[in-house]
Amino acid sequence: MTDIVPSSVQANYANGAFGGKLGFGTRQALVMVDFARAYFDSASPLFANRPEVIAPARSLLLWARARKMLVCHTRVEYRPDGIDGGVFFRKVPALKVFCAGNPLGDVIPELAPTDSEPVVTKQYASAFFATSLASTLHAQGVDCVLLAGMSTSGCVRASGVDAMQFGFIPVVVSDACGDRHPEPHAANLFDLNAKYADVMTLAQVQSGIAS
Repeated sequence: MTDIVPSSVQANYANGAFGGKLGFGTRQALVMVDFARAYFDSASPLFANRPEVIAPARSLLLWARARKMLVCHTRVEYRPDGIDGGVFFRKVPALKVFCAGNPLGDVIPELAPTDSEPVVTKQYASAFFATSLASTLHAQGVDCVLLAGMSTSGCVRASGVDAMQFGFIPVVVSDACGDRHPEPHAANLFDLNAKYADVMTLAQVQSGIAS
């Protein structure tokens, strides 16, 4: 995906000002961000047409479970009138699919949480904004958050920035994230990696946390 980012931009960012590496901390957790049916159902206004994300996201999820890693999921839900979504709900009319009772808000079966995995309900882009996620992670001694989800330019990006601002090392698993179009996907991964997070493939993450 980096070939979508112009080489002049890559060169400009590669002058030592950006792109430091953060590592994996001492205890990691996986946060699965908004793997809702709305992004995978062609009848949905939020349909992203990224079925290829499901397999690596499931591999990541199963790997984290096998390692006894804390796994948290996020979902979006609004009141029928959307008042709890505020300006965001007004800005993006397609968010109506997440009003309570709409099955498009459900997590796809392949990535559904187990009974032991916390599910955070949110109304805004970040998994951390106005939720208990940061407190849950801090209480469990987590200092590094692996992020996967939909969409890269929206909720994944916002969650990555907030993870850093709450004191966690964010690691965005690139092939377990998806967006409506490759350009915003690549651009946001590039910018996250430059300023706010480490962006790695699933294979790189598994190799880096092999022990």
